[in-house]
Amino acid sequence: FAFTANGWVQSYGSRCVKPPIIYGDVSRPNPMTVFWSKLAQSMTSRPMKGMLTGPVTILNWSFVRNDQPRFETCYQIALAIKKEVEDLEAGGIQVIQIDEAALREGLPLRKAEHAFYLDWAVHSFRITNCGVQDTTQIHTHMCYSNFNDIIHSIINMDADVITIENSRSDEKLLSVFREGVKYGAGIGPGVYDIHSPRIPSTEEIADRVNKMLAVLDTNILWVNPDCGLKTRKYNEVKPALTNMVSAAKLIRTQLASAK
Repeated sequence: FAFTANGWVQSYGSRCVKPPIIYGDVSRPNPMTVFWSKLAQSMTSRPMKGMLTGPVTILNWSFVRNDQPRFETCYQIALAIKKEVEDLEAGGIQVIQIDEAALREGLPLRKAEHAFYLDWAVHSFRITNCGVQDTTQIHTHMCYSNFNDIIHSIINMDADVITIENSRSDEKLLSVFREGVKYGAGIGPGVYDIHSPRIPSTEEIADRVNKMLAVLDTNILWVNPDCGLKTRKYNEVKPALTNMVSAAKLIRTQLASAK
């Protein structure tokens, strides 16, 4: 990988990124996130989630070498991430999220090529975590998208939990994830918009969760923000997360009382 000094590309709004250039074979000579993940885990008795970007998303958000098929480069990235995942697990991290936010956006324009793309994309994701123990929980995350035509590929990724951006969508988006019940995966639709500085109240989040429960079973629903929080200030993050946790506790109490 190589990064330019000034090769900025707009991501959304005023947010810009510098996509890396993949100019040769990909490998991982040293751990990337293990030190900081272990440090964070040492400060709490609660499970600390390791966070990694998935191989398909890295590929789709990079300028990729054109002297070999894209899927071969993706497999190289997947093998590098696999080493990181195994080192995280060995370091005591029992929950590891491998984001595939850009899975769908890589679909070829020709529909006839969709099946081949999805086949190697799913295979790449499964390579990243094929060596973990059954006790290690694998999560993935996807951005706003139409999941209906790729739901079977999402299921084939075999993640334990899928989180999706959802706060600006209605609950119709979630109906397709009823399929997840077939293999026991958890689903975490975003309960508040992390792109806004607005802090949602406990009652507002609880109301959203109740609407989700009208579509999804209680045993598969996870409560989480839409996406990562790096665009938010700390004085926005803490009260929003506090209200989210309070809402989850409130819903649990309501569900227990209803039994």
